[in-house]
Amino acid sequence: MGVSYRDGCKRNVPVSAVMGVWQAGTLTFRNVTVPVAKWVWQAGTLTFRNVTVSVAKWVWQARTLTFRGGQPLRQPLLFALEDGSFEGSDDPRSDRTVLSIFPEGLFMSANLRRSLILLSSLLLIASQTIWAEDWPQWRGPLRDGKSTETGLLTQWPEGGPKPVWEVSDLGSGYGTVAIRDGRIFLLGVKEGDSTLFSLDAADGKILWTLTLGRSLSHERGGGPRSTPTLDEDRVYALAENGNLVCADFESGQTVWQFNILDKFGGRNPKWLISESPLVDGDRLIVSPGGPDAAIVALNKTTGDVVWMSRGLSDSASYSSSIITDFNGTRLILAFTAKAAVGLRASDGMPLWRYEPVANRTANVATPVVEGDRVFFSSAYRTGAALLRMLPDGDGIGVEEVYFTREMQNHHGGVILLDGHIYGFSNSILSCINLATGELVWRDRSVGKGSLTYADGHLYLMGEDNVVGLALASPKGYEEKGRFEIEDQGWPSWAHPVVSGGRLYIRNQGVLTRYDVLAP
Repeated sequence: MGVSYRDGCKRNVPVSAVMGVWQAGTLTFRNVTVPVAKWVWQAGTLTFRNVTVSVAKWVWQARTLTFRGGQPLRQPLLFALEDGSFEGSDDPRSDRTVLSIFPEGLFMSANLRRSLILLSSLLLIASQTIWAEDWPQWRGPLRDGKSTETGLLTQWPEGGPKPVWEVSDLGSGYGTVAIRDGRIFLLGVKEGDSTLFSLDAADGKILWTLTLGRSLSHERGGGPRSTPTLDEDRVYALAENGNLVCADFESGQTVWQFNILDKFGGRNPKWLISESPLVDGDRLIVSPGGPDAAIVALNKTTGDVVWMSRGLSDSASYSSSIITDFNGTRLILAFTAKAAVGLRASDGMPLWRYEPVANRTANVATPVVEGDRVFFSSAYRTGAALLRMLPDGDGIGVEEVYFTREMQNHHGGVILLDGHIYGFSNSILSCINLATGELVWRDRSVGKGSLTYADGHLYLMGEDNVVGLALASPKGYEEKGRFEIEDQGWPSWAHPVVSGGRLYIRNQGVLTRYDVLAP
C-alpha cells in the first residue's frame, strides 16, 4: 500500500505503510514516522504524538488543535469520511462523520481511498479494544492503580507473557515508570548520581538523561524511590536526596530545580524520600515535611511557592498525595508521618486530621477515594480506616466509618473496585468489603508485593521476584499465570504498570516490557 508524505522540504517521499506500529502510538512508514491518532473517544479527544484534536463524539464539530503549551492552532486536515471520500477542510460547521484524521501533508491517491477507509475502520475497532490512556504518573491517570485497557490476555502462557525488550543499565531504585506519547520516564542511578531517564517505548533506547545530584543509599537499597510525573510539555521528578526538578519533556533540559528539604526545612525520612509529585492545575504538590510546610504547593511553571500548609508541620512519610472534590471544595488527601490529613487545595489550609491509621514507622500506601469516602491503610501492626467526609461549619471534617486490621498494607498499594478493596495485607493478598471492612478472601498468591488493575485482572509483583496474574473478583482468588524474574539482589518493590497493551516490570536497574495483548 503506497502513499506519499510531504516531509517539510516541499517534496514527496514514497513510503510503504506498516499497520502493526499503532501499538507504539505512531504509524511508521519505510522512510518516515507519522504521528497519528490514539482514538481516545471516551475523553472526547483524538490524541496525536504532539497534538490533541478536540472532537464531539463521532462528529467533527468546533474543531481545535492544541499543541503542548496550551495554544490552540487551526489548520486544514485531511479527513477520511464515512462515504469513502477524503476531504481537506477548515470548516468547523461540518456535520459529517469522521472515521480517520491525518496530519496535513499526508496524501493518498484515489485508488487507495477504499483500502484506507477499511484500514481506518479496522484500526478504530482495534483501538477501542487496545488503546486507553497513557500512564503519566504514579498509579496511573487517576492515581488509583487502575488502567482502562481492554483486550488483554486472560491467561498467561507457561513461563509468562512474551518479553518485547529489556534495558539493564538504569541503576538502582524502586520507582516505577511513567508513560506518555511513546516515551517512558523513570528514575535510576548513573555514575553515582540520581538520574532521570527518558526512553523510547518502542525499543527501550535511552533518549536523554538528567542528573539530580549524588544518589543516597540505605541498608534497604539505594537510589530514587519515586515515579516521575508527566504534564503537558514538562516532566517533574523528585529524587531520594530531596532534589526536585522540572524538565522539558522532549529535550530533558532543566526548567527549574531546587532541594525541597533545604528550602522548607524538612528532614529526609529514614528510608529516604519516596513521594511522587502531584500536579493540580497550575500547581505542583510535594511534601517537604518542614515547619508549617508539611505539604506545599508550587507554581509548576516557575517553581515559586504558592502556599505552605500553615499549622501543619508533620514530617514527611513515604506516601504520595491525591486530589478529590467534596461539597464544592477541592482537597488534597495525604498521609504524613503522623496522620491521614485533608487540606484545602486552594490555599493549603488543613481541614481534617485522623491519627489512628498512622503508624510511627512508615506510612506508605496512597489513599483511595470514592465520593465522600476515603480509605487509608498502613502496616506495622496497624490496619485500615474508612473515613467519611462531611461538612463541618465552613470547612470539612471526617468521621470514622470503621477501623479494621484485615488490611495492613505496607507499600504495595490497594485497588478499589466495585465496592471491594484488593491489596496485600502484610504478605497475604486480601479482598475486603469497602463498606464494612469485613474480609472476603485471602491468599498467599505471589507473596508480599504490589499490584495494578487492568481488564478484569490484578497484575501482581511479589517482592521475591514473582510476577502473577489473578482474576479481580470478590468470589475468590483465581490465578491466571505467573513467572519469575531474575533476582537483582534487592526486593522487587517497583509497582507493575500496564499501558498500551504492554506490561512494564522494573526491578532495580532492569526494565522489561512484556506483550500482554490478546491475539
